[in-house]
Amino acid sequence: MASFPTTVTPSDARKTNSPTVTSVDFGSGYSQRVVTGLNQDLKTWNFTWRNITEANADEIETFLEARGGSESFTFTPPGEGSSSNYICPEWNKRVTYLNRATIIAAFIEVAEA
Repeated sequence: MASFPTTVTPSDARKTNSPTVTSVDFGSGYSQRVVTGLNQDLKTWNFTWRNITEANADEIETFLEARGGSESFTFTPPGEGSSSNYICPEWNKRVTYLNRATIIAAFIEVAEA
């Protein structure tokens, strides 16, 4: 499995947690919740690489294009102790200045055997 290139670190990183929870409501305002599934709290990371060189932007974009939005890759998010498997189904690149670019991408954690 390929590893995401770590040549350039993102200038902005946001992590979203969405645990899978099933809730049952009873009478008089009572409810019960239970976490469902084996991998019930997969993360989504939103990254921005601002004003990076065109060469670094091309490296990131080439890597993501090679995965085609469906093939997973390993990545260790900033501040995390270990790597996980992610897919990147969508990203965009904006050329901000001559030979400078900004890339915005969402990495979605996946559970695979």
